Amino acid sequence: MIDKDLLTGTVNEAIAGTDLFVVDIRVTPDNTITVEIDSPTAVDIDACAAITRKIEEKFDRDTEDYELEVGSAGITSDFKIRAQYTKNIGNDVEVLTRDGRKLHGVLTSVSEGAPDDRDVDFTVEVPVKVKEPGVKKPVIRQDAVNLNSGECKYVRYDLKF
Repeated sequence: MIDKDLLTGTVNEAIAGTDLFVVDIRVTPDNTITVEIDSPTAVDIDACAAITRKIEEKFDRDTEDYELEVGSAGITSDFKIRAQYTKNIGNDVEVLTRDGRKLHGVLTSVSEGAPDDRDVDFTVEVPVKVKEPGVKKPVIRQDAVNLNSGECKYVRYDLKF
């Protein structure tokens, strides 16, 4: 079985000195390794290849017999750590809360903390139609909704087509 702590250290060593950060590292019982990375700028194939090479230097495929996938978290992936929320401040997001509300709005703020924290407080401004007295048409107002990642089934970049 692959030692996840050694694997995490190897990945962190491979991304040291770059703007890349680890979103998730998974190792299944059958030694399938999945490494998700992200960046405030972009993740290119060369970065993924460099991480793959570093892992392959440390873990011999013949001895460990593992399958390896290194890739970017992707634009359609759910946010998992604070660094992803911070990266998307000012962007449109889609939120599905555990109580079934689906919100579409702009991510306006994220609480302070370690970049790899999974417990994140954040604020989304959502448009709300309000019927004001004496006005025929409803007006759209922006309301701030404060949430915690634990209250959400998912938070992700909102792709509007």
